[in-house]
Amino acid sequence: MGTEVEVSEPLIEKIAAVNDEEEEADQPIPEWKDQITIRGLVASAIMGTLFCIITHKLNLTVGIIPSLNVAAGLLGFFLVKSWTSFLSKLGFSIKPFTRQENTVIQTCVVACYGLAFSGGFGSSLLAMDERTYQLIGADYPGNRAEDVKNPGLGWMIGFVVVVSFLGLFSLVPLRKVMILDYKLTYPSGTATAMLINSFHTNTGAELAGKQVRCLGKYLSISFFWSCFKWFFSGVGNSCGFDNFPSFGLTLFKNTFYFDFSPTYVGCGLICPHIVNCSVLLGAIISWGFLWPFISQHAGDWYPADLGSNDFKGLYGYKVFIAISLILGDGLYNLIKIITITVKEMWNRSTKDSKLPFVNDIQDTETSKLLLEQKKREIVFLKDGIPTWFAASGYVGLAAISTATIPTIFPPLKWYLVLCSYLIAPALAFCNSYGTGLTDWNLASTYGKIGLFIIASLVGTDGGVIAGLAACGVMMSIVSTAADLMQDFKTGYLTLSSAKSMFVSQLLGTAMGCVIAPLTFWMYWTAFDIGSPDGPYKAPYAVIFREMAILGIEGFSELPKHCLALCCGFFVAALVINLLRDATPTKISQFIPVPMAMAVPFYIGAYFAIDMFVGTVILFIWELVNRKDSEDYAGAVASGLICGDGIWTIPSAILSIFRVNPPVCMYFGPAVGS
Repeated sequence: MGTEVEVSEPLIEKIAAVNDEEEEADQPIPEWKDQITIRGLVASAIMGTLFCIITHKLNLTVGIIPSLNVAAGLLGFFLVKSWTSFLSKLGFSIKPFTRQENTVIQTCVVACYGLAFSGGFGSSLLAMDERTYQLIGADYPGNRAEDVKNPGLGWMIGFVVVVSFLGLFSLVPLRKVMILDYKLTYPSGTATAMLINSFHTNTGAELAGKQVRCLGKYLSISFFWSCFKWFFSGVGNSCGFDNFPSFGLTLFKNTFYFDFSPTYVGCGLICPHIVNCSVLLGAIISWGFLWPFISQHAGDWYPADLGSNDFKGLYGYKVFIAISLILGDGLYNLIKIITITVKEMWNRSTKDSKLPFVNDIQDTETSKLLLEQKKREIVFLKDGIPTWFAASGYVGLAAISTATIPTIFPPLKWYLVLCSYLIAPALAFCNSYGTGLTDWNLASTYGKIGLFIIASLVGTDGGVIAGLAACGVMMSIVSTAADLMQDFKTGYLTLSSAKSMFVSQLLGTAMGCVIAPLTFWMYWTAFDIGSPDGPYKAPYAVIFREMAILGIEGFSELPKHCLALCCGFFVAALVINLLRDATPTKISQFIPVPMAMAVPFYIGAYFAIDMFVGTVILFIWELVNRKDSEDYAGAVASGLICGDGIWTIPSAILSIFRVNPPVCMYFGPAVGS
């Protein structure tokens, strides 16, 4: 999830210069080809696989994915440093590990695991499957049996291959404009660059070593705890620590319990306090008040004898109110980002003619900073990517994709795919510019717009599949374009070649096209994906399919008062966001984030409790020792998330071979009570 952060460009340059001043003087900058190494690509493939597994797990359980960039940077540094020190002990001559190689690894890993999210495996593609169709109901208007396409390894790899590379070519010619002329901050890319630069200073390398040990320690704890939990999880979905009624059985029925998940506690440590508190507030509003209130009207608002997953009953309220919050938040942020973008570009065009005069006489520090900046610009522009190459790459890939996608999804006609590719670069620019200003990547919002438009254009005969496929296409292009610009910013600040950044993005995307579908397939074959009563609820599959049906059918089949409640929550999302932006920071920092509030409405309150535990731990840690928490919180969180993620692999293998946990630890009301 993105969070708004402001970082000023002069500050970035100053920090970078201070970090690098001593080290860089005697460090030659490697050629772009030397920045991409075999050991770096091997490390990228290992970490890409791990982070794809983690991203799928989060996508298929709660749908909230924190930034794993710190973990990627740390683990990349650790893997290559361990390898080089091991070989040097054996007496081999080793090429030094440079910040540029570290940046290439980081870029490669982010491109690889980014596809696990933007490829739509937990949302638009999964929404096409049989389980989601059955959950919504065979008799539900607009939900047709013909609009079903179950996951298949072959077509999924084919789909991500033909759509994933387009985003990389769409904005390459604008890299100088975005990074050097507009000086967009790209806060996540900047933070990653600062991290990598610090690793390659003497003091930073020492801290990085401590952070890696800390990450390793919590990774081990998390892995063995997840293993221990497995032994008590029995058969079915009601056993083990994941179903431990921590606050009593009454609250447990309303999903209020702590489920001892290292992943969600880790997410709580990484996500900002306001996001975690928003998730908990959403859980309290929905599962504490709203759903019990609506349940009391069973028999009046909806038939009392419906199953727990029937869209004509309480389940319908859960999904549609969550959708209204998500759409309200997405629409507000889209309008806001476009407004900021237009305003900034207008300001720049009027300012360009009034550039301040730069005095030749400067103090030593300022001249050092200017020299540093000049050096970065020279390195960044040295190995250019020709505009003709980017343009012909985009046109060629668009032609292949336009011909291929209709064979995978017949309802999505070639001319609709072509229209998507004609407008995609403009949307990719808006998203990349917005991400550069606010760090908020709105790829899923652009995807939803594509979903609604295409679904309504195609209509009842195949509109659901066409809309969902178009959503996957749009999300992929817009997301990878923003990621590429983030990486260009990181490369600019670490003196890495733009060409090596682009090539490593291509290589990372190529890895992701294979690794992301394969790791998803592991989950699909090993676990019961999409079961509303299991851990892998795949919340966004149902939500995205419902959105496609809404695009075709409208609001005709909602339960009683559901439309009024949806309108209320949609307006509430707009008003809350407006308040967050209109009030001073000392007040707005306590106003919740509607997108974060929406997630527990559908899934349940249990993960909100876990994330809140994470935020409480971080809050106390910050009070006791802020410096320590700043240095190590990211490493602890990454360790908890990675350890639990790694356990998924043996857990999946055991599940595939039908090896069940030996013990079922179950808590329920006493017999006869």
